[in-house]
Amino acid sequence: MTNFEDVRNIAYLEPVNSYSAMATDEFCRIYNINGFPTPFKTIKQIVDFVGENPDSLGVLPVENTQDGTIREAFDCIMTSENPNVRIISELLLPVEYCLLARTTEIYSINNLIATPRLIAKCQNFINNCLPMNKNVIETATMFDAANELRNYNLTYASIGNRKIAESCMLNILNDNINDDPNNKTKYILIGDMETQPTGKDRTTIAFKTNHTPGALLKILTIFLENNINLTYISSQPSKNDPNEYTFIVNFDGHIQGSNLLKAINEIKPKTSFFRYLGSYKTGIEIKYN
Repeated sequence: MTNFEDVRNIAYLEPVNSYSAMATDEFCRIYNINGFPTPFKTIKQIVDFVGENPDSLGVLPVENTQDGTIREAFDCIMTSENPNVRIISELLLPVEYCLLARTTEIYSINNLIATPRLIAKCQNFINNCLPMNKNVIETATMFDAANELRNYNLTYASIGNRKIAESCMLNILNDNINDDPNNKTKYILIGDMETQPTGKDRTTIAFKTNHTPGALLKILTIFLENNINLTYISSQPSKNDPNEYTFIVNFDGHIQGSNLLKAINEIKPKTSFFRYLGSYKTGIEIKYN
């Protein structure tokens, strides 16, 4: 695929009102993508779909400020049968829960419909801003809670995200009511597609070192010698051999830069496994207020 105008589908993690769906909307807005949003059950299904359909893109969560790195996303890209599936952009999306209702009057809200998980995540707001004698009804999902509002009077509200408010035509009475107002998730856009330097780029690679003393140090020294700024490095056990580790490294710059390309060419011979995971624009942060 040569550009975003050729995109036919953009895959993301279900359900249709998830934060992954919200991240998909943001990527489509930023890059003017008109592909059909297509939900999948697993990260692997998304990567496989993108690998088999060069005219498609995928959206994957890779990191959360509370839960850390989502290993499965990188594992699936590294092991994709299509080696050209790469990261082409990333963005940071706030994880905000909102108080939703059919009414616009927050002072009339005396009761709540929500999932047990979201009740636990919004305790401060629930205890301090809603009546003590409120009736609380638990549901399985945010979408179920929003749909249940139609069966009750206007004193009931639910907890959900902005996507659910939009799809269920509900009013947002309060936003960011979760106990951790700084919770964010990083999403990546993947595809069989080359990117061009933007001046605000990051490159990601994955590799395994040879089983020799100082093997990792020799690789890290190459970054120093080429004046490349590392922004992230992690290791994780190989699924095939628990005694072998895969390193994932992020660093500033685009692969088309001469120093990056030189460094990568020096690194490859010193590894037992190497995978270029993409050069992509970074620093995109979504803010709703």
